[in-house]
Parts: sequence; structure tokens; C-alpha cells
Amino acid sequence: MALLVLIVLGTTLGWLSSIIARTEEPGEILRQVAAGLLVALVSGLLVNGGVVLGGLSLVALGVALASTVGALVLYHAVVRKRIEA
Repeated sequence: MALLVLIVLGTTLGWLSSIIARTEEPGEILRQVAAGLLVALVSGLLVNGGVVLGGLSLVALGVALASTVGALVLYHAVVRKRIEA
């Protein structure tokens, strides 16, 4: 169950970040969704003790949420800086 929750969390946050940043290129949207998925999975599973099939602790969910949001904000800051330069 933890794996499913982290997958849904990461893809949803990646998709929402593409909406907030108003990106319209399909490749860019997929990169944001993939980045959100990867960060949520890695951080959530690390904090949850590597448990994939069991329950997800509230702390692991919070860490996954915070790290995914932080990574996507950093991603947009780097992409915007690269576009402006």
C-alpha cells in the first residue's frame, strides 16, 4: 500500500507543478511528473524503512510530500534560470 500511495503522491504533485508553472510542452510535463514520482518514492521509502507492501507512516508521507515539493520548486528555479540565460 505504501508504494501505491507514494506513486499517486509523486505523480499528482508533478502534474500539479506543471499546471502551476504553466508548462505546455509534453516532454516537460513528463519530466516533472517523473521527477515528482522519483523523489516521492525514494524519500518516502527511505523514511519508511524500505517497507513497500506495508503501511506508510505519517512521518514518511510528510517527508515525501515536503521533499517532492522542494525538489519541484528547485527544478523550476533551475529551468527558469536556464531559459532566461
